[in-house]
Amino acid sequence: MSDTVLRSPASPTSAASRLALIALLVGGVAIGGSPIFVRLSEVGPMATAFWRVALALFPLLIWAKATEKTVTDSRPAGLADYGMLVLPGIFLAADLAAWHLSLHMTSVANATLLANLAPIFVTLGSWLLFRAHVSGVFLTGLATTLAGVVILKGGPAALGDGHLAGDATAAVAAVFYAGYILSIGRLRSRFSTKRIMIWSTASAAVCMLPLVLLFEDSFMPVALFGWAMLIGLALISHAGGQGLIIYALAFLAPAFSSLTLLLQPVVAAVLAWLLLNEPLGLMQAIGGAVVLAGIMVARRG
Repeated sequence: MSDTVLRSPASPTSAASRLALIALLVGGVAIGGSPIFVRLSEVGPMATAFWRVALALFPLLIWAKATEKTVTDSRPAGLADYGMLVLPGIFLAADLAAWHLSLHMTSVANATLLANLAPIFVTLGSWLLFRAHVSGVFLTGLATTLAGVVILKGGPAALGDGHLAGDATAAVAAVFYAGYILSIGRLRSRFSTKRIMIWSTASAAVCMLPLVLLFEDSFMPVALFGWAMLIGLALISHAGGQGLIIYALAFLAPAFSSLTLLLQPVVAAVLAWLLLNEPLGLMQAIGGAVVLAGIMVARRG
């Protein structure tokens, strides 16, 4: 999915800029590979989502311990603060549950593209909840994106195919991810990235556990390959990919976040074609390009 954090760039040297750009690209590729780990997982979509966040907690806690003497951070002041720290994890759990489910209901390319509608829902949510200004450029991008979704599906006549439920589930995942971003935005002025990531990841794991117990037949993989897929998803895509992007955007202008937005669906579609034999048709390629163009226009607005 499209997991980017925007920061004000520092004044980097040319060497630091090159390293940051490499980190940004590698991070985008790492996150773009997450649908393949989900598809190849030996456990169901809910269990895969649980292990994704549960296993990612280990590197986050190691990071927190290593930086506890160098990073100052505000502490929660009461139950309201703890509730706000848990809220992003609830949204993240719902996002991962819906997106992982969609990856088993529609193509990897469609699920990844439609999950990248999150920036549009973030803006709409900001307008509804906080009365943020919505520009004409954003509305143009929104209209372009919706047109691209129709093209992606093969035109209006193809909207009733068997994958429509999976595509809709991926779009619902984007709504939940927008809630995650909006709730993080309300916290970021008071708490550090480290504290927010640990609390949101831990609470997401807690929220996912009852879903696993209710809806999944198996909780843990039985083979080393299954564990390798879960560890790869947690450490490479979830913790590693996001960590590299966060590092890169400390040195690069926020506009560079568009690189990961463009890269992730492309990487996912190519890997699905190579590893899962998912076809890439001309109509799908055109529709995907229009969707990405619409998202880019909407973000500029």
